[in-house]
Amino acid sequence: MGMDWIAVFALAGCFAACFVAASTGGVFKPGVWYDNLSKPSWNPPNWLFPVAWLQLYIMIAIAGWLVWMQVGFASPFWVWVAQLVLNSTWSVLFFGVRQLRWAFIESTILWSSILSCVLLFAPVSEAAAWLMVPYLAWVSFACLLNWKMWQLNPGPHPIITLAELKAPSGRAARAQQAQRAQRAQ
Repeated sequence: MGMDWIAVFALAGCFAACFVAASTGGVFKPGVWYDNLSKPSWNPPNWLFPVAWLQLYIMIAIAGWLVWMQVGFASPFWVWVAQLVLNSTWSVLFFGVRQLRWAFIESTILWSSILSCVLLFAPVSEAAAWLMVPYLAWVSFACLLNWKMWQLNPGPHPIITLAELKAPSGRAARAQQAQRAQRAQ
């Protein structure tokens, strides 16, 4: 019994597409600007976002693959591709050009595209449809969070600078700050 190499390559392609979509979040990082925004009390801790997104991207990739295995490059698969494009665009709008209003509007369009995936996937692959439901729930929460942050921080906000793009984030940035503080003493 041989391995179905087309299926393996298709799965790898779906994971690669999700990696590309996720990479905009790595390029346009939250950073100091985001840290200084007013946030609602129910804003999750920063560490939760990458943990949640890793799991969601795994489910999104498998859902896309399951649908592709059934219908190939038919409409449900292209809606899946469209939602990935919208997914990656949000990071550019929110963290890159820092247009919280436009990011909110875009997130509602993203939400609609995910709901479309669920509805289009259901007759093709029930498992694929269910794999998209946690993503729909997360983006529902993210839309609400984006809206509230826009209300709390109406702007205008400066577009991300090249220095900010190059700056380390998270643990590495805190380590550098601690080293600078130690040297200053």
